[in-house]
Amino acid sequence: MSGHVRRRDVVPWPGLAERAVKIIPFAYSLRNLWARRLTTALTAGGMALVVFVFATVLMLDQGLKETLVDTGQPDNAVVIRKGSETEVQSAVERSQAALIESLPQIARGVGGAPLVSKETVVLITLAKRDGDKPANVIIRGVGPAGAALRPQLRLVEGRMFRPGSGEVAVGSSIAARFRGMELGGAVRFGGRDWRVVGVFDAGKSGFDSEIWGDADQLLQTFRRNAYSSVVFRLEDPALFPAVRRSLDDDPRLTLETKPERTFYADQSAVLANFINILGLTLSVIFSVGAVIGAAITMYAAVASRTAEIGTLRALGFRRSSVLMAFLVESLLLSLLGGLAGLAAASLMQVVTISTMNWQSFSELAFSFRLTPAIAVRTLLFALGMGLVGGFMPAARAARMSIVNALREL
Repeated sequence: MSGHVRRRDVVPWPGLAERAVKIIPFAYSLRNLWARRLTTALTAGGMALVVFVFATVLMLDQGLKETLVDTGQPDNAVVIRKGSETEVQSAVERSQAALIESLPQIARGVGGAPLVSKETVVLITLAKRDGDKPANVIIRGVGPAGAALRPQLRLVEGRMFRPGSGEVAVGSSIAARFRGMELGGAVRFGGRDWRVVGVFDAGKSGFDSEIWGDADQLLQTFRRNAYSSVVFRLEDPALFPAVRRSLDDDPRLTLETKPERTFYADQSAVLANFINILGLTLSVIFSVGAVIGAAITMYAAVASRTAEIGTLRALGFRRSSVLMAFLVESLLLSLLGGLAGLAAASLMQVVTISTMNWQSFSELAFSFRLTPAIAVRTLLFALGMGLVGGFMPAARAARMSIVNALREL
């Protein structure tokens, strides 16, 4: 009878150790991270730097794409010359623009006028406020319906230019970064002076980095006989395939038609690819160092807790439980670094940077943009580093002999 009691003292309920295995490792890992606060902070800090680089690259790419994609409207279409990658390279003859304007699928505005804007796009060079270094800026000549085709555009100062005049309205980014672009200022290009009569905000789209004026005035100023593009609104976006077929089948037209969002998304391709390749290369290089740091930290943790590991194994915890305990510790360490790096990266959303769009060779301002998808990818990246860095130390702890481990007591 007494022997039976002693047996119940050892294992009161069947499966107790197995149930304990599921609960103890997480709390055990948390306590050990807290006990080694300095080492935890240093290792997590290294991971946070890598995560910061990784997240900011994704945010930069997202900000660039949103800036250009949001420039277009889902029910607008753009017509340029075949083979032209940008409006600057394109030429649409006046007669061709008239044919496009007569398409029956085009939406009508106030008074039944077609919502079509025949536009002229020219690059000029302006001096920045923060130095003498010049930069290329897009001058966009638009038709009477130009503003109506871009509902995201709103005036923040002054008014829009008058058709047929030497007046211009500038995007908010241009007004902030270039000399003479404030309301009431003057800019000289094409051999004449132009007065700034308005500043507009285009919802952080690419139009914020443009100067707008009258299309026909710009044609005369730059001695051009053809527009750069024709933009029009469809009555229904579903009509786009029919419009494209109609224009492609007309032998008088050597033009290419794209949805406006697709057109501007293509403008971001070269720069976005460069950002991705450069940023991800740096992230991979830095992540190798972070993984090595995590592995060193976990190896040190295993070495300093040999007796504890032996005790856990002697109490009946299986090798897989020990492995999982140390893996959880490594993942918690990487999650801590990931959250810190992501928090630091989120602060970059207040920063606006400007660079040259390699597709159009013009100045483009855009911001970092953090989305839920980027946050998830960033945390998965951090956890991946923790898994890779912690697996070998965890496997070493799991393989440790009970007898050899208990000798450290």
